[in-house]
Amino acid sequence: MTWSTREIADLAGTSLRSVRHYHQVGLLPEPDRRSNGYKQYGMRHLIRLLRIKRLVDLGFGLAQIAELGEGDEHPDEALRALDADLAGQIERLQQVRAEVAEMLAERVPTDLPPEFARVADRPLPEHERQFASVMGRLLSDDERVLYAELMSDDARTPTDDDFDALTDDADDASRQELARRMNEDVKVLRERFPGLSSLGGANPARYRRIVEQVSDEVFNAAQLDVLRRMKALRQGTVT
Repeated sequence: MTWSTREIADLAGTSLRSVRHYHQVGLLPEPDRRSNGYKQYGMRHLIRLLRIKRLVDLGFGLAQIAELGEGDEHPDEALRALDADLAGQIERLQQVRAEVAEMLAERVPTDLPPEFARVADRPLPEHERQFASVMGRLLSDDERVLYAELMSDDARTPTDDDFDALTDDADDASRQELARRMNEDVKVLRERFPGLSSLGGANPARYRRIVEQVSDEVFNAAQLDVLRRMKALRQGTVT
């Protein structure tokens, strides 16, 4: 009993294109041809094709299947490796599902990393949300946990609200006083969160450059002026 290419593809539950591709990459041996030039596939081709189809459906790549060879040996080691990979995928998918459920329930912004979204109990000002989104990309896993603590209501002060509400028409005295108060708050935060001073430690120069670029985009002129005044206070160039 022999089959045509179309017939063996149907029997194996695959496509003509796949059968031809398996021939091209050397996974499936070429069959003999009839006198009319048409291929005639036998049982060994069908069994081989069924094995390839099964392994592909399980998640094996064609290169992996080629490494297994054409023998009948049970691929214990390859299956164990696949099982471990699938277990990892399931764990990641479960984490993703948990995040999606949280995003649906809390309606948190989709650009915030999970650590930040979980503490965003209050509506974040647009500039704070944008800044936090970028920080989520700049910081390491441990640093994101720390930054999430800084975003929590417990770490906020009235000064933070004053900075959020600062407008460009704020006078010089108000800006300087706000810079002084914020500088004092930062001193307290650095005592409370020792790791604050080393954020972006994996690449400090890149971290500082991007923070400055983002600040220029998300803060208004008065807020940027207050940040410059704070830097001057820290450096002792302003009394």
